[in-house]
This record gives sequence, C-alpha cells and structure tokens, in this order.
Amino acid sequence: QVQLVESGGGLVQPGGSLRLSCECSGFTSDYYAIAWFRQAPGKEREGVSCIVSNDGNTYYVDSVKGRFTVSTDSAKNTVYLQMNSLKPEDTAVYYCAASRAEIRTTARAKCVMSTRGVGLDFWGKGTLVTVSS
Repeated sequence: QVQLVESGGGLVQPGGSLRLSCECSGFTSDYYAIAWFRQAPGKEREGVSCIVSNDGNTYYVDSVKGRFTVSTDSAKNTVYLQMNSLKPEDTAVYYCAASRAEIRTTARAKCVMSTRGVGLDFWGKGTLVTVSS
C-alpha cells in the first residue's frame, strides 16, 4: 500500500525559502510519477511539479519555473520540493501525490498531465505553506 507523508510546511516571509519533503513507502514498480499539487483557499487544485522515479525527468507549472526545484533521494525514499523566492500567491496546502506506471514513458505522461491539474492515484494529507509578512 502506497503511503505518502508530507512535511516541511510553515510560515515564511515573501522572498524566503522552504523545503517540503514527501516520504514515500509501498512502491512496487520501478516507475512512479510523483507530483506536488497545491490548493489555496477558494481556488482549484493546481499541479505544481512532478518527477519520475528512476528517471529524473522533472516537470513544472509555468508559475513556479525558476523558483521551485523537485528532486529525489532514493536512499531515503523521499521527494523534495525546494521553494525559493516565495510569493504570497504561493500560499496553499501542498500535497504529494503519486501514480504507478509500468514503463517510463507512461510515468512521464502522468507527470505532464499532473502539471495540467490531472490528479494521481495516491495522496498524502498535505502540509500548509503560508507566505506572509
């Protein structure tokens, strides 16, 4: 059973940085699309970034390109989202999500779709990020 546990959220001033972590367990395939989504109060869920396990391809929504970086630590089974130059509009609950894929190209396609808002199969409970002075 896939389990995803996020951590690292908090309050940060505009221009500051945070690193979110997603500890993953229960993976049974070589390839997973592992994405970060966010949802601000009163707004629709938005796909922020995605990475393919055992592949390294990364994907970002335009609004975070150049500011956010997604990465993995295979030894720790953890996916990170490094967020720099944070803006008040980045305030949201951030969720880690994942979907299994049989082959690399399918995982990549799931990542692309996640940045367009299409959800994945497994979800964490989320961590709150507040950007405010």
